Amino acid sequence: MLTYTPVSEAGGVGKTTTAATLAVSHARNGHDVLAIDMDTQNGSLTYFFGPDYDRGDPEVDNLVRHLVGRPKGDFQDLTHEVEAGVDLVPSHNMLEDLHEFLLSEKQQADRLGESYSMYHQLHRVLRDADVREAYDVVVVDTAGKAGPILYNALVAVRNVVIPFEATAKGQESIEGLDDLVDGLEENIGVDVGVLAVLPIGYRDTRDQREILGELRESGFPVPVVIGERGSLMEGCWRQQCSPYRYIEEHRSRERDYELETLEQFEELAAFLEAEAGLDTPEVSA
Repeated sequence: MLTYTPVSEAGGVGKTTTAATLAVSHARNGHDVLAIDMDTQNGSLTYFFGPDYDRGDPEVDNLVRHLVGRPKGDFQDLTHEVEAGVDLVPSHNMLEDLHEFLLSEKQQADRLGESYSMYHQLHRVLRDADVREAYDVVVVDTAGKAGPILYNALVAVRNVVIPFEATAKGQESIEGLDDLVDGLEENIGVDVGVLAVLPIGYRDTRDQREILGELRESGFPVPVVIGERGSLMEGCWRQQCSPYRYIEEHRSRERDYELETLEQFEELAAFLEAEAGLDTPEVSA
């Protein structure tokens, strides 16, 4: 099984777009994909794919209720098929209070003399729901900052893909993520691997070439490099669909550089699948 979360301490690098596009890429490769939206911001996977769902409804069953052991139904009932082969567990406003909910559960467990880890609850939920039997790939989109949401995601998936802006700011975010992952491994006791770094918005300037070279020399895997595709990604957000569907349904003509971008995401998806030992059929037409 392939499990990971796109993570970046820098904002605006395309973390959610990366999660959405890769999820659909895996599905087009013939895999059953579960995408989980744990981002508290409105501009998240839930908005990107636009399922018929009210994230502000306090009565609806949602992931937070499952994380704190108070579900209203089965985990599978949380999912919405958003594109062929991709099921989404949408975000909910209760995520903003997740730390308080988990802390309350831990305090209660402590009073009862029971063991309770605030950061292993997503792992528990996915295990109890037999997600491994239903899906080949799990992609979790989270808030970028350190905290119980990100920690739960990392403990559950154990792998990260890092969208990267080839600038000095981007380099700092890579270094900061290294510190974050090292700290998590030390404090929580799990190993977290970097599956790939994904440069996005690359314009092939001299400075960017130097930064990209340094990134590769540092040992990070960089399977593909994505150029500036602002128009394509903005169109996806506007139409609430993946780049594949956007080009097929909302472009009057095919643009070679956009098709090349989709091929690169397919290449990256295949690389990640190979890292997990998944068989990758031919990409669907």
